Amino acid sequence: MNQPDKEKLSQKDFVLLSAPLMAAYRAVECQRSDRLFDDPFAAKLVTPEAQMIALEDPEEEGRAFLAVRTRFFDDFLLSSVGIAPQVVNLGAGMDTRAFRLNWPQETKYYEIDYPEVLNYKNEILKNVPTTCSRYSVAVDLTDTNWVELLLQQGYDKNIPSVWLLEGLIYYLNQTEAHILLKTITEITSAESWIGLDSLNQLCKDSTYDEFYQGYFLSGFDNPEELLSAYGWEAEVFQPGEEGANFNRYIYPFPPRNHDNVERVFLIKAHKKS
Repeated sequence: MNQPDKEKLSQKDFVLLSAPLMAAYRAVECQRSDRLFDDPFAAKLVTPEAQMIALEDPEEEGRAFLAVRTRFFDDFLLSSVGIAPQVVNLGAGMDTRAFRLNWPQETKYYEIDYPEVLNYKNEILKNVPTTCSRYSVAVDLTDTNWVELLLQQGYDKNIPSVWLLEGLIYYLNQTEAHILLKTITEITSAESWIGLDSLNQLCKDSTYDEFYQGYFLSGFDNPEELLSAYGWEAEVFQPGEEGANFNRYIYPFPPRNHDNVERVFLIKAHKKS
């Protein structure tokens, strides 16, 4: 997975780089005595390019977003999977939850991402046992045949499921994001759950972090309204708020009634019917 310099990256190549980069940040977190999760496989999945970027760009003290996000969705998945025994991780990247979390025995864990990502991860972790039944679906999510491939792997749209869109939706443009949410809803039964993170429009357009500038393609100021349009009842957190700080994100965002604030949201939503 050798990657060119950031200045030369297309949207797809940047997303491909982000997968081992997130693994690099998780590996750094796991070196801490107060780590929020344990991922013994993250370091195996880090490319030299990703390692260099992670070392040059440490987390902002008191705003451990990636660590908090990982722990938030770890807790979300484990609390939901007892109700919904199949998990679909869209844009799975170098996620290793199928190997490191303590799943109920019957759990089916589907990972969907580009072939370049999943083939790389599968080769590195080929001798590592999973803690659930893991299925790889190698496909571009903007290709509509991903649903057919998921169904072929055994996904059952007639029983509850848990969906994870971690670090995904803001790499899609507005149209693609809406198409994806509509598609998920159409193949998801009642009593299912979805977890995702998103940005508001101001954060999407931010010039603060030059590294990501231009690669975030969508932002949503009201995630509750966005999910409600597709039949999901959402609970939305900002990092630093109760339920999304874990004593590490200690400088929270201003309340949401404050205008002109760049915001990040951690979301979990339930489909009741």
